[in-house]
Amino acid sequence: MISKEKLINEISECRELVEQKLGQILPSTDERYATLIEAMRYSLLEGGKRIRAVICMKFCEAAGGDKQDALNAACAIEMLHAYTLIHDDLPCMDNDDMRRGKPSNHIKYGEFTATLAGDAMQALAFDTLLRSKLLPETLVQMAMTFSNAAGPHGVCAGQYLDLSGQGKGLTKTELLENYSLKTSMLISTAAQMGVLAAGGTLIQALAASEYAESIGIAFQARDDILDCISTEDELGKPIGSDAENQKTTLVSLLGLEKCEELVCTETENACHAISRHFVDAEFLKSLAHHLSDRKN
Repeated sequence: MISKEKLINEISECRELVEQKLGQILPSTDERYATLIEAMRYSLLEGGKRIRAVICMKFCEAAGGDKQDALNAACAIEMLHAYTLIHDDLPCMDNDDMRRGKPSNHIKYGEFTATLAGDAMQALAFDTLLRSKLLPETLVQMAMTFSNAAGPHGVCAGQYLDLSGQGKGLTKTELLENYSLKTSMLISTAAQMGVLAAGGTLIQALAASEYAESIGIAFQARDDILDCISTEDELGKPIGSDAENQKTTLVSLLGLEKCEELVCTETENACHAISRHFVDAEFLKSLAHHLSDRKN
């Protein structure tokens, strides 16, 4: 484990690289569709923890590579994540008016602009990934991993199951499947692309995926807890929406105490998954523990 100060500094270093690169990829424009670009920038820039991007770059380092080699992939995963958030907030989906302490994209720009901003973001994510200066065969592997996360067996399936499950009593197994697709999938993709960018081994990619699966479950469980105990100011979005939408959550199934125990268990599982397969995984282990105790 590394010190909290070192952890925060390394997270900040990765975030700064990503923010700078994203600003270059998505510049302002005076074209007739300038508002569309503005809506994309609104949800993509100057917001979010960039945890998926950090995981991507740090797995690249852990597998023996340079984090710069994974920078385009890290930006691509942030674009894909931003697209899912824009669409998740739409009235036909989760119908949330706030995101990261400011109005949701559709509240700021209207539904059709927000929908198109999300669509354009997903396409730009693939374009950004494929512009990575890596071997063609590596890019093919990364693109296949990325498309699997974006498609009908990834986040779209997770959101479908989440929405279609509202008002229904889901089992723990069903709920964890939803979370695996909706949350863990993008984290796993980020981790695997980091390993691929470094030219890592299949065993390392599998270990990274296992780490990410546990991180994702712990992350979502923590979200369920915060939706019950946090405040709107702390989270930057409405609280209590799960209960209002009659969603089954880990808290509603297990209770707060057992849910906290699950966060701890999955965090330890994540650390164990990578302990024997990387030369230096201390940052990634420390990050797992940092995320398990987050307040927003």
